[in-house]
Amino acid sequence: MSLLAVSAAAERLGVSVRQVQNLVARGDLRQLARGVLDETSVERLIAVRGGSHKRAWSEATAWGAIALLSGMNVSWMGESQRARLKARLRQVSAVELVERARNRAAATRYAAHSSSGERLLGELVYATDSAARFGLASTNSIDGYLPTSALDGVVVRHGLIRDDEGRVTLRATTMDITVIRELADGGMVLAALDLAESLDIRERRAGLDALDHALEAFGG
Repeated sequence: MSLLAVSAAAERLGVSVRQVQNLVARGDLRQLARGVLDETSVERLIAVRGGSHKRAWSEATAWGAIALLSGMNVSWMGESQRARLKARLRQVSAVELVERARNRAAATRYAAHSSSGERLLGELVYATDSAARFGLASTNSIDGYLPTSALDGVVVRHGLIRDDEGRVTLRATTMDITVIRELADGGMVLAALDLAESLDIRERRAGLDALDHALEAFGG
């Protein structure tokens, strides 16, 4: 685990020390000790935000954007809200979409026992065979969504340990899990967003390319 001083993190992110402290308080960055952060959490935030500091969409709006790009119904938003969101989606880039949609879920990474696998996956919603769909090599990583109310129970049952370099990513959300399952099964947009947040260059590029295609098709 690499350590990074708060002042160094502020310089890398292009923000003030106070803003870094606010990011820690919101859970966007992980503080290991007074004045010291987990460097990986900083790198992940940079991967999501790039050099921009635009405000993220609300959880409901982020899921609405994913649904619209996936050609699915957005029943939780009103007609005027959907119209405004459609207009925004015709103007954003893939990189900006990743940044704006980051509040769709609270992503936390964990180290897990080698035996964790099918049992853990059975409690998550995720895009099956996503690696093959994007032309990427399969890995032993686990990345999926679950209700916020179920997060603590899953962590305890599977003996997960908080680790920003761990192979398990749990994305906790208050959105109806049935909606998320439909989005995971019904297209590549959700999986592409997840990949676009990766620190792996190939995964991130694959995710951004897929989002570029989705936005181009939507705008056309």
